[in-house]
Amino acid sequence: QVQLVESGGGLVQAGGSLRLSCAASGSIFSFNAMGWYRQAPGKQRELVASITSGGRTNYADSVKGRFTISRDNAKNTVYLQMNSLKPDAPAVYYCTGALTGWRPDSWGQGTQVPVSS
Repeated sequence: QVQLVESGGGLVQAGGSLRLSCAASGSIFSFNAMGWYRQAPGKQRELVASITSGGRTNYADSVKGRFTISRDNAKNTVYLQMNSLKPDAPAVYYCTGALTGWRPDSWGQGTQVPVSS
């Protein structure tokens, strides 16, 4: 099973930017789609962005225009560029991989992104 490891989290000021990385232990082409989910304290986990093996992307309405998901197939890595972070957005961000369809089969351990106002 391909393992996913996130990195790049950390404290950021509201309005600032941060880039998360998700390194896979194997080829990311083994996944039909990869994505980023987040879970804020007391809230349900939600999909932030996803990208298919063909490069098609999808975003939650709340992050459209501010976040960008991308992939580097040669490095087996998926990225989430987050700009204009909001102070109500602190959460744990998880990288995911879906072998078929969109439902995740693999999850990373998560990386925290606290946002200071």
